[in-house]
Amino acid sequence: MVSGTGTNMEVLLNAMADPDFGANPVMVLSNRPGIPALEKAANRGIRVVCIDHRHYLDNRLDFDAAIDAALRQARVSVVCLAGFMRILGFQFVSAWEGRILNIHPSLLPEFPGLDTHRRVIETGKTFSGCTVHAVTPELDAGPILGQAAVPVLPGDTPTCLAARVNRAEHRLYPAVLRRFLNKRRETPTRLTTP
Repeated sequence: MVSGTGTNMEVLLNAMADPDFGANPVMVLSNRPGIPALEKAANRGIRVVCIDHRHYLDNRLDFDAAIDAALRQARVSVVCLAGFMRILGFQFVSAWEGRILNIHPSLLPEFPGLDTHRRVIETGKTFSGCTVHAVTPELDAGPILGQAAVPVLPGDTPTCLAARVNRAEHRLYPAVLRRFLNKRRETPTRLTTP
């Protein structure tokens, strides 16, 4: 699920092109029509769906229900939020909990929410980074599945730091998704006593 240029989406699609990765992209869904991510996905032959959030400003439940219906129709088993810039509601997240991942541009639990790079610089941090976490109803508070740190350099601007963090995201997200998928496929070990 995307809302912008789709750089993390592209990295995930590239990773899934490896037959040993263990997943196939079945759909790219956006809340914004005409964004580069949808064009990039369509050019790869991947089904694209746009559910414009502006049509649901008076009813967020209907927005979440439309997304849920699209995911179920496409038989999605795992959802990767890759720059999806809408908060999903409690009912939706609860229904998909354990099957939704998100990438966030900070070392959670520090700096949840928006405008992270500016806040990191303003507080004088010497390191920032990114986090892949499981999505839960509380914003940016789900179990951490992986993190990558990057230095905050003297003279950094939010734009410079964002570019450095973005490169770390491109390495981290596919690695965490691969590990997550492998764990989902593992069958639990059953111990028996003689």
